Amino acid sequence: MNVLIEPIVTEKASDASELKNCYSFFVHPKANKIQIKKAVEDYYDVRVDKVRTMIYGAKRFTKFTKTGVQRGKTNYTKKAMIQLVEGDQIDLYTSI
Repeated sequence: MNVLIEPIVTEKASDASELKNCYSFFVHPKANKIQIKKAVEDYYDVRVDKVRTMIYGAKRFTKFTKTGVQRGKTNYTKKAMIQLVEGDQIDLYTSI
């Protein structure tokens, strides 16, 4: 199971990384905080201070088409906010 799916690179996430040394990732929905912490420490070679997770539920939608009403939903996702020990840093832009 790949625990880390992708980093979140938005304006809000960039501000948090610069000001609070806190990075955001989309993670596997069944991963727990211990697995997330170990994956970040192994992959980026940093020390993790705190891990916070959030589960976003599926969004339901309706489309009106020529053939009728189409109903569907998106998958639910899980985000993790990783706070690093003072002095450590992740450079997300070098691997692009």
